Amino acid sequence: MKINLNADWQNILSEEIQKPYFEELLEIVDREYNEQICHPPKDLIFSAFNYCSLNDLKVVIIGQDPYHGRGEANGLSFSVNDGVRIPPSLRNIYRELNDDIGTIFLPTSGNLEKWAKQGVLLLNASLTVREDTPNSHKHLKWNLFTDAVIQKISNDRENIVFLLWGAFAQKKGLKIDRSKHLVLESGHPSPMSANQGKWFGNKHFSKTNDYLKSKGIAPIEWITGE
Repeated sequence: MKINLNADWQNILSEEIQKPYFEELLEIVDREYNEQICHPPKDLIFSAFNYCSLNDLKVVIIGQDPYHGRGEANGLSFSVNDGVRIPPSLRNIYRELNDDIGTIFLPTSGNLEKWAKQGVLLLNASLTVREDTPNSHKHLKWNLFTDAVIQKISNDRENIVFLLWGAFAQKKGLKIDRSKHLVLESGHPSPMSANQGKWFGNKHFSKTNDYLKSKGIAPIEWITGE
């Protein structure tokens, strides 16, 4: 299977993508796509990396796996294609964003490409999933790859904001060097967690921008219109 990964990230991750486990992973994923309906489309599997280079990266948001409904996933964690109904977790993200930043409207699209273009890496732990079967590719070795990505960012960059929402993301971020980066943790934005008081009020969006500005880095424009 062809790796649709831009040249910058291919170079940065060259050692990782040449490892035997990764070659085996791509073979298994290719077979899954040939035998099952899987998401996102093959050409979007690595799209989270293709909006900004490592040097332009500002924020990392870790998700679990892509949305599993037809036409939903676009390769960015928590994001769906234009025209798709905004999922419950993303609705809660928008509600918290609205309360935190003090805007007067909620976005009508669940497509987070505008965040990605500003240096937000929307990284799922597993980059693929079978249709209508959440976590169906959890047993594959995507975790080895995405753990290596997180470690590479932690080692090679400074002043990145990592947003770890829920126990899964927090476990995945255990090895981030917190002396070099800002790590913000809260409950997951899913309705179950949010309704238990573990999500709303975390103010992660304003805290992210305050930190970036304190380091002389342009903040993220979280509300970008439609």
